[in-house]
Amino acid sequence: MKHFRADVWPYGRIIVLTSLAMAAFAGNSLLCRMALSETSIDAASFTSVRLISGAVMLWLVVKLRPGTYSGGGNWLSALALFAYAAGFSFAYVSLPAATGALLLFGAVQATMIGYGIWTGERMLKRQMVGLALALGGLVILLLPGLSAPPMIGTTLMLIAGMAWGIYSVRGRGAGDPTQVTAGNFIRTVPMAVLLSLSMVTAASWDSAGIFYAVLSGALAYGLGYAIWYAALPSLRATNAATLQLSVPVIASLGGVYILGEPFGLRLTVATVAILGGIALVVLTKRRSAPDGAATPR
Repeated sequence: MKHFRADVWPYGRIIVLTSLAMAAFAGNSLLCRMALSETSIDAASFTSVRLISGAVMLWLVVKLRPGTYSGGGNWLSALALFAYAAGFSFAYVSLPAATGALLLFGAVQATMIGYGIWTGERMLKRQMVGLALALGGLVILLLPGLSAPPMIGTTLMLIAGMAWGIYSVRGRGAGDPTQVTAGNFIRTVPMAVLLSLSMVTAASWDSAGIFYAVLSGALAYGLGYAIWYAALPSLRATNAATLQLSVPVIASLGGVYILGEPFGLRLTVATVAILGGIALVVLTKRRSAPDGAATPR
């Protein structure tokens, strides 16, 4: 019985952690879109409030844990985290929740898959077909037309996704996940303050917008990242990308049933192509790295 538990618990723990993280990330998209479309809060203020509230929440979590705080995080990871948060917020001023989530996680996965390839993971033919399918889905989504997403919002979301991918890759094996995440969030606070100060003439907010920002930062953003960071050391870069395939689907359903957003044919085809293509890439067993080197874990 002890042997069974020893074998099963690590996998069960990973499943639980990643499921909670994916639910938090999907909820983050919905909260952001709700705040920026249904309240008067501006994108810069929303970014600042949720980063600060996330930093406070994670600081409290670290302080309440047994042991002493030994620090964690670094300025490069904090900059990637801030770039994601700011790009994400400004993109959702014009993007629907479903389209934004699809663009975001497509960019995240592409960045992490690219990192895996760069560090020695080889692609098989089936994976190359999957990559071509995913890229084709992105082209379909971005083709000019009445239902094409706004270009500025699209560009900002792709940048946010790349920043999140870089942050996720840097987080693997970076030490105590909660302390590292807390340290990175705390480092984003001066960046967030500078952003708000630079756009103070356009600042606006209301109680509902502040509430959504705090909820996004403290729960969906701060704790969601802490949970994700805790799961990452047990995952390959490419397998970590696989687990994020559920997020655009959850966000899309939430956008349709909670926010009343349309889910047209173009978005349906693009979703199937992008998520299906990336699934082919990351679910296919990879070859070993050259010269017998272990692939990143």
